[in-house]
Amino acid sequence: MIIEDIYGVTEITEPVLIDLLHSKPVQRLKGIYQAGAGFFVQPKWNTTRYEHSVGALILVRKLGASLEEQIAALLHDVSHTAFSHTVDYALGRANEDYHEEIFDEIVRRSEIPSILRSHGYSTNLLNDIEKWTLLEKNAPDLCGDRIDYTLRDQYNYGFITAEEIHSFLHTLIVIDGTICISSLEQAEWFVNIYYQEVIDFFLDPLNVYAYQLLAKALNYSFKQNIITKNELLLEDEQVMNRLRSSQNIKLKEMLSRLSPGVQVEEKKEDYEFYQKNKLRLIDPLVFIDNKTVRASSLSPQVHTMNKLARDRTERGTYVKLKRVHKDSLY
Repeated sequence: MIIEDIYGVTEITEPVLIDLLHSKPVQRLKGIYQAGAGFFVQPKWNTTRYEHSVGALILVRKLGASLEEQIAALLHDVSHTAFSHTVDYALGRANEDYHEEIFDEIVRRSEIPSILRSHGYSTNLLNDIEKWTLLEKNAPDLCGDRIDYTLRDQYNYGFITAEEIHSFLHTLIVIDGTICISSLEQAEWFVNIYYQEVIDFFLDPLNVYAYQLLAKALNYSFKQNIITKNELLLEDEQVMNRLRSSQNIKLKEMLSRLSPGVQVEEKKEDYEFYQKNKLRLIDPLVFIDNKTVRASSLSPQVHTMNKLARDRTERGTYVKLKRVHKDSLY
């Protein structure tokens, strides 16, 4: 039984799901923070990949997904490295897809294939992303992955309530394998909080500062053979402890600036870091008058939010360090 604030009580009885939930690759995600480097400058940004993976499983389950798609939902993030997408910036991956590139290898080297085989399943089901349309769908459509991380972060960080989430979830319906919303008002609500996530949060100057500084530290550590890419398959704190145990003076200086108490500002002049994220737009399908229509064609508000999000993403974020708290040294 799984009990949580977003989806309430969920009874998981399928042996394959139970075994996968207890597997090392899935349990490891308890030590991988979804906010990546942001957690080290703002500890309240502490949603884990485990919470999100279980949430994605529960959401697609509630929407009628097959057991195979539920398995795919639970495992979709097992290849995330320590610090999540921070590693993409360290490796220069503009599409933020390093975890996808190494997914097959990580799964193959783990106990997951044997667990799946023991219950009569093949690892091939994990590669049928186009088939699992409740879990993954290209933007600007809704999908379980996109919905869960948005709701989960915005709830955990105090921007939305459980009541608001439940009102929204009650309007989700599935038409021809696509998640739609039966209320334009709820569609507008979700578009708004989605952009609070991918614009206001992802491009928060403090978040950008943390990502860029840790990415710089990681890149330097790779070049100095302080850590290897394989070590990124440990948990966040384990990798951070290895970095901090180094006697390299330059690395120590960088890491000393990565802690709570840092103050930054968004400033285009004399900036220290700049970050431009990949474009993430949302324009959910709304089921109204017995047909599906894009929210933006019904709502000037959604149309405007999409334009503002595109412009904000294109502009990126310029960040200047104001102050490192005197007690911030690790």
